[in-house]
Parts: sequence; structure tokens; C-alpha cells
Amino acid sequence: MKNFRFRVFIWFLYRFIHMYSATLRLRVENENPWLTHFAGGGRVLLCVWHQQFFSLIRYYRRYRKYGPSLMISRSRDGEIIAGVAGLTGWHVVRASSSRGGGEGLQQMVRRLHATGIAAHILDGPRGPAGVVKKGAISMTHGAGAAIVPVYVIADKAWYLNSWDRFQLPKPFTKVTIRYGEMIRFGPADTDEEFERQRKYLENAMQPGMIGFQNVFG
Repeated sequence: MKNFRFRVFIWFLYRFIHMYSATLRLRVENENPWLTHFAGGGRVLLCVWHQQFFSLIRYYRRYRKYGPSLMISRSRDGEIIAGVAGLTGWHVVRASSSRGGGEGLQQMVRRLHATGIAAHILDGPRGPAGVVKKGAISMTHGAGAAIVPVYVIADKAWYLNSWDRFQLPKPFTKVTIRYGEMIRFGPADTDEEFERQRKYLENAMQPGMIGFQNVFG
């Protein structure tokens, strides 16, 4: 009965997000370059900050035909997000840096090899905000994938009192989903080179975080 109630809760939550997001006036920028790369057999890893993923949920249903994957933590909150992602049509890998991280990364790499597309929340599930964890770099090495930065800009939004000031666009506002230029990393033969690549991605992504100065001091 408990599992049934949870599934019902997830379904209603998904429907609420779907209807709420339908009120947003979406504009999508620079999507074609990475879609062309993907259509030509390239692999892509869409990377976004935890702060900004809400606005992507409804729009990302359009990618479900490609069999995309997303790694979600094994926490209780992660279980809710995983349920919503599953209804969106994404394959969910349950792992995080603290629980099952190595196994999860291997699964994500296998999925990327098989389908060519996945997404990754760079600083989730608990931060620190704006700090790129190692997973994205490990995935792109393992799968030979290009990283595609994703930024979400809302004309009007609430920012929650959470560790990353989570962004919730206000109904009927204009929301821009902007894809950055693809980033390709070569092999990292040393810890220093791996860290250089991680920091490069972090520096490329941080300016896209809303309220950057307020988050980081």
C-alpha cells in the first residue's frame, strides 16, 4: 500500500509539474549544433546546475525517443526526482558520489555508449553550489562524449532558501534554455590534468548560475 501511495503521489507531482511548466513561455537557443553532432553518431552529455533543472523537466520529454539517461542519488529526495524523471521517459541510474558512485558511473558510461545521450547535474544533490564534481569528467572520458553546457534564464522567478537558491520560474514568465558550445576533453593521464579539466568546466559553467555572487559570497 505504501508503494502504491508513493506511485500515486509521483504521478500527481509529475502532472502538476507538467501543467505548471506548460504556462512558461519557452525560448530555446543553440540546440541544433549538438543535435546535429548527436545525429551524426556523436555522444553528448548535457550538463546543468542543480539550481536550474526544474524548467527542463517538461521540455526534456522530447528527448525520450533517444533513450537518454540521468544519474539520481539514492536519497529519499532522489527517489522522488527519479520517479518524475522516469515518467518523463528518461532512464534513471540510482547513485551519487557518496553512495554507489563508481557503479553508477559505469552504468552511465555504458548507457552513453548504447544511446549516445545523457544528462548530468553537476553539483547535485547537495552541493556545494557551483562546484563541478568529478562525475561529468569521468563520464566524458569513459564514453568519449562531448559536454553540452545548459543554462536556464527566467525573466521572473522565485529562488528558494536552499543550498543552491533553487530556481522556480513564475507562471507565464519567459524562460530561455540556452545550450553552450560543446566542450571536448582529451585523455587525462594525470590527476593534475583531470583537475584542470574539471576546473575548466566549472569556470565555463559558473557565470550561468543565477545569483552567482549571492551564492558564493
